[in-house]
Amino acid sequence: MQWTKLNEQTVYANRWFRVNLADVELPDGRHLDHFLIRLRPVAVATVVNEANEVLLLWRHRFITDSWGWELPAGVVDDGEDIVAAAARELEEETGWRPGPLRHLMSVEPSNGLTDARHHVYWADEGEYVGHPVDDFESDRREWVPLKVVPDLVARGEVPAANMAAALLLLHHLRLGQDVLP
Repeated sequence: MQWTKLNEQTVYANRWFRVNLADVELPDGRHLDHFLIRLRPVAVATVVNEANEVLLLWRHRFITDSWGWELPAGVVDDGEDIVAAAARELEEETGWRPGPLRHLMSVEPSNGLTDARHHVYWADEGEYVGHPVDDFESDRREWVPLKVVPDLVARGEVPAANMAAALLLLHHLRLGQDVLP
């Protein structure tokens, strides 16, 4: 069953996103107005060191009034390469410059409402270059053992689904263990 978008118009826009209203035709011929959010791509990156620790941010999200572990992330600037944006965000938010980045996954975290695509990268080496420029984005930055990732996710300490998926995949790739009991 496929819905058909007949037209779409912008009702609000800024440099980060647009809120649009679409006229959608359902398979039975009915129409509905559907709001959607058009977003820039998001670049995400981290480093996993030789001790199988992953570099994470502990931060508060005021929208949900929750604390949790996250990977450094941010929007891709116009004309910017996604991998370069991932490296930039990692350095700005942690003070660590990654080695060569590898693509881990791309996800659509809320594809019933937005067209957001989050592109996640990781490196197995990095260099500390100084205090993070964007230190206001997190309470602290820590090297967290990958072996504890499934427990962190299960306890709700990684509330963002895209971050949980990326960390569980890194856990599996680096430690080669199933994450379910």
